[in-house]
Amino acid sequence: MSSGGVSLWPVLLDALWETLWMVSATLAIGGFGGLVLGVALYVTRPGNLMANRGVHVVLNAVVNTVRPIPFIIFITALLPLTVQVTGTSYGTRAVIFPLALMTVFGTSRIVEQNLVALDPGVVEAARAVGAGPFRILLTIVIPEALGPLILGFTFLFVAITDMSAMAGAVAGGGLGDFALQYGYQRFDYTVTWLTVAVIIVVVQLAQVLGNTLARRVLRR
Repeated sequence: MSSGGVSLWPVLLDALWETLWMVSATLAIGGFGGLVLGVALYVTRPGNLMANRGVHVVLNAVVNTVRPIPFIIFITALLPLTVQVTGTSYGTRAVIFPLALMTVFGTSRIVEQNLVALDPGVVEAARAVGAGPFRILLTIVIPEALGPLILGFTFLFVAITDMSAMAGAVAGGGLGDFALQYGYQRFDYTVTWLTVAVIIVVVQLAQVLGNTLARRVLRR
C-alpha cells in the first residue's frame, strides 16, 4: 500500500495508535463522568435512594438535550470552548475533549438504565436493615449491575470508535483522518477499505473482551 511511491503502512500504524489513544482516553474520562452522572440520575429518581425531583428533572433535561446532537455538529459547535480548554482546534488532543464530553451524556443513560433494571426488592431489603445510600450503591447496586455495565461500556467503546472516525473531518487525526486524506480525497478505495477492515478488527477484539469479562462477572 503506497501513495506517490511512498509506503502508507507507517502512516496507517500511526493513525491506528492515535485512534486507540483517543478512544481509550475518552472511555476513561467520559466513562467515569458518565458513571457519576448516571448514578445521580438513578438515585434522584422519585422514590429512590436520594429522591430529588428538581435535581432529577434538570439532569434528565440536560442529558436529553445533548445526546441527540450529531457528533459532527457537536464537535464543530464546541470548537471555541475546545480551544480554550486544550489550546488548539485540531489534532488528537483537541478531539478528546468533545469526545469525552459527548461520552459523558451517552454513558449516563446506559448506566441509569442498567441500574433501574435491578430488582427493587434487593435495594428495599438493604434499606430495611438500615444501610445508608452510599453503602447500598457501593456494595449492592453497582456490584449487581456490573455485568450489564461491562457490556454497556463495551458498546461505548464501539460508539466512541465511530465518533473518533468522524473527527477526521476536522483534522482530528486517527483512522478517520487517514481514510479521508489517503482514501477518499485521492479516490483510492483500497486505502478506504483497508481502514474499514482495521476498524472492524479493533471493534471485534473489544467486543470479545467485553463479552468475556461480562460472562465471568455474571457467573459469580
